[in-house]
Amino acid sequence: MSEHEHVQEHEHVQEHERELAVRAGELDASDELAGVRKQFVLDEVVYLDGNSLGALPAAVPGRVDDVVRRQWGSLRIRSWDESGWWTAPERIGDRIAPLVGAAAGQIVVGDSTSVNVFKALVGAVRMAGEGRDEILVDATTFPTDGYIAESAARMTGCALRPLAPAEVPGALSGRTAAVLLNHVDYRTGRLHDLPSLTAAVHAAGAVAVWDLCHSAGALPVGLDEHGVDLAVGCTYKYLNGGPGSPAYLYVRRDLQDRFDSPLPGWNSHAEPFGMRSEYEPASGALRGRVGTPDILSMLALEAALEVWDGVSIEAVRAKSLALTDFFLECVRAYAPAGRVESLTPPAHQERGSQVALRCGDAGDVMKSLIGRGVVGDFRHPDVLRFGFTPLYVGFGDVERAARVLGETLAEHAG
Repeated sequence: MSEHEHVQEHEHVQEHERELAVRAGELDASDELAGVRKQFVLDEVVYLDGNSLGALPAAVPGRVDDVVRRQWGSLRIRSWDESGWWTAPERIGDRIAPLVGAAAGQIVVGDSTSVNVFKALVGAVRMAGEGRDEILVDATTFPTDGYIAESAARMTGCALRPLAPAEVPGALSGRTAAVLLNHVDYRTGRLHDLPSLTAAVHAAGAVAVWDLCHSAGALPVGLDEHGVDLAVGCTYKYLNGGPGSPAYLYVRRDLQDRFDSPLPGWNSHAEPFGMRSEYEPASGALRGRVGTPDILSMLALEAALEVWDGVSIEAVRAKSLALTDFFLECVRAYAPAGRVESLTPPAHQERGSQVALRCGDAGDVMKSLIGRGVVGDFRHPDVLRFGFTPLYVGFGDVERAARVLGETLAEHAG
């Protein structure tokens, strides 16, 4: 290439970069969710790790202060009634319900995702009935789900078969009791086909259990619409509930009287203060409760969910797809050729709200990105993972992140 041609190519690249920056500004100006950003505590960092821990909603610190100082500090034991502590698990569950496409009365908040996976999976096997002695589990799942599934299989006398989600329909049989699947793959961001997989599980007479950790708050789920039996999810990612905030359990309404939790506790008893030695489960989703609710983190979550007032999950999904499309376009423009490979499906119907890029020196690259004010995360051995929370991530953030990534990749290649 001649010097003149090199100069022309450089000028063309610069012009393309200017065009991307201008487009980012135009997209932010027309963003109907842009105003929600001010409801979060943010700084100049481009925060693309909300698929691990969501940003802090601005209303949370004041609410927690009130819970600690007034409700606990002054009212003390009276707050179980006067401050609504006792009903918080189902009240907050009803607040989450519209975000996952569920009617009220089917979600209870409490415990961790892992505990709820155990409750749901063992409960699913018990609902499936006699003659069904096999559990299918997503082989690409977050490790804990696999650990829990293995333990649940031992406990219930079932065989466990790990499979890729696409292999599930062909593996279903009259032996299948339950199937545990992730809605979105935590590494690649691939969105699995919940409607068709649920239908296939039901056609085989089995029970479908879905893990919504990487989809709730980022895209429509449609639990009721698609007849999902049981579902679990965390609240500290796209729901911004805070580190270790309580998870939730969904039990479809017509299955609630059949749900036999492997963890019965006094909080799920029909008469919790009767202190009877015999266990009688409460009616409805309340039988998914176990012990005393974690009030401090639960009420912090309740305050965090207020950012969803007036926000539709459909608008969130539209922006999520626009953000990830724009990020992938910017990466193609800014990243040196051949340095990264996208693991995230290009098709919208197969994409969650994150982009995963394969990069040989991903660990070092992510450390450099964080040092430059672009926060994503690294997944062993070679994945750069970027999560896009539409409530507070803008298109200018996306363009800046891709530009800094391109610069960082070029430097590390040298």
